[in-house]
Amino acid sequence: MGGERMRTAVVTGGGSGIGRAIAMRLAEDGVDVAILDINLAGAEETAAGVRGLGRRGVAIETDVATSTSVAAAFEKAKSIGPVQILVNVAGIGEFMPFADMTEEQWDRMIAVHLKGTYNCAKAAIGEMVASGWGRIVNMASVAGLNGGGPGLAHYSAAKGGIIGFTKALAHDVGPTGVTVNAIAPGLIDTPMIRDSAVSQVIIQYTKERTPMRRIGLPADIAAACLYLVAEDASFITGQIISPNGGAYM
Repeated sequence: MGGERMRTAVVTGGGSGIGRAIAMRLAEDGVDVAILDINLAGAEETAAGVRGLGRRGVAIETDVATSTSVAAAFEKAKSIGPVQILVNVAGIGEFMPFADMTEEQWDRMIAVHLKGTYNCAKAAIGEMVASGWGRIVNMASVAGLNGGGPGLAHYSAAKGGIIGFTKALAHDVGPTGVTVNAIAPGLIDTPMIRDSAVSQVIIQYTKERTPMRRIGLPADIAAACLYLVAEDASFITGQIISPNGGAYM
C-alpha cells in the first residue's frame, strides 16, 4: 500500500475463490493475513501462500454464522497483530425457486451472509475504533442491487441486507477514522459459482450481454478491495463498488 506502515487483515472465506485472491493480493502489498474459513484445508493452503510471500499468515477454522466461533477466531487472529482490516467474503451459493424454498434454506443463507458479516464486524470494530483507523470491506453482490434472478430470493435478500448494513455502519463509525464499504461483484468465476449450478448456458449468456464480453475473475475483485483498504481511500465510505464488466449500470 505504497510505503504505508504494515497492517494486519482478517479475510473470511479466504480458503478459495474471491477470498483467497484478496488474501494473496493483500499479502503481496505487505499485509499480514488471518484466513478464516469453515474449510480449514483451503484456509491452510491460502495461509501457506501468504507465508510464501514473506508475510505472516494463519488459518483459522471458523463458522461465521456462529458468534462464539467468530469470537474465538478473532482471538487467534491477534497472534499476528491487531486487526486493522476486515474483509467479509464468506458465503454460500444456491439456486432455489421461492415456492420450494424451506425456512431452513432461507435462514442458513441469511445466517452465513448477513449475520456472518455482522458477527465479524462486531468482533473487529472495537479495536479499530480505539486505534482511530480501520477498513471494513463487505462482499455484497449485483444480486443485492437487481434481485439476481429466479431462484435467488434468499441470496439477494442477504446481499441487499449487507448493502444496507454497510451504509448504516459507515454512519456509525465514520467519525472515528474507520471506513466501511462493500463490493458488489457481477458473475465471477469461482468454485462457489461452479458448485451452485450456474450452467455454461448462463455463463455464456452473461458474457454476451456484458459490455466487456467476459465474466469476472477473483483478481478483479481483489484489485477493488486493495483500493478500498488503502490510505488513499480514506474519504471513501458507505459506498458500493460493483465490478461487473458493465452488465449492471
